[in-house]
Amino acid sequence: MLYLKTLIIVVQLLSALGVIGLVLLQHGKGADMGAAFGSGASGSLFGATGSANFLSRTTAVLAAVFFVTTLTLTYLGSYHSKPSAGLLGAASTAPLATSAASAPVGGSAALAASAASVPATDVPK
Repeated sequence: MLYLKTLIIVVQLLSALGVIGLVLLQHGKGADMGAAFGSGASGSLFGATGSANFLSRTTAVLAAVFFVTTLTLTYLGSYHSKPSAGLLGAASTAPLATSAASAPVGGSAALAASAASVPATDVPK
């Protein structure tokens, strides 16, 4: 389980860095005027509009990967294993402490003394 979480964190980190890099590489809406006069990316590998479509699609894919890995890490982080049933098949529970109010009136003095020695939970420390 630890290796799976580590792998998902690495994928999430790489997708986050990829989204940051691709957003910084993309041209804004105001860059279209400069490209009209020859200083744009018309001679690039993807053409004048091919690079914008490629970069925007790749950004969308990496954003989707980031979103899925975030949801997966949230699910894995909120998973809590159920307590074991133990060797005999019964769930092990801690014995309940008796309070002084529930001590029997005619009971032994040792039982009443042990119940009275339990510190109160409502007293501030």
